[in-house]
Amino acid sequence: MSEKLVTIGKVVNSHGIRGELKIVPETDFPERFDKGNSLIIVDSQNKQTPVTVLSSRLHKNVFIIQFAGFTDINEVEKFKGSLLKIESTQQQPLDEGEYYYHEIIGCNVITEDGQELGLVSEVLTPGANDVWVVALAKGKQLLLPVIDDVILDVDVANKIIRIHLMEGLLE
Repeated sequence: MSEKLVTIGKVVNSHGIRGELKIVPETDFPERFDKGNSLIIVDSQNKQTPVTVLSSRLHKNVFIIQFAGFTDINEVEKFKGSLLKIESTQQQPLDEGEYYYHEIIGCNVITEDGQELGLVSEVLTPGANDVWVVALAKGKQLLLPVIDDVILDVDVANKIIRIHLMEGLLE
């Protein structure tokens, strides 16, 4: 598997005794967990296990999933703490102005007059709009609201985000 992998969920626990796993989704596309879909479990040692969804149901914001070939709790216990991934070629195309987290994290943030501020280290989703956390010098952080007045240009290919530094953002 030479393709780049993208995380879509995390295995948090087993469920019952028939080999089902509890998955916390990390995707805006819950249909990724539908029956028949191919996914990859990546454990803490980076060992990859290709799997196919046999059954899936949503329960209290967690997916309960059974993968084909796994019918017993003892076969799936080893996957606790692992990540569920897909190949980047399986990603859904997004509308213009929408980005995947992995495309934004690591981007260099510069002001409209060319001042480099730092790299995006995290994406927060508190409500009305996302907030991009920029790691500044000396361990400080800048919280950038993802709104048209602030985000002027996003160049994911070159990992550069150009912003308008509104008054009060750097305080």
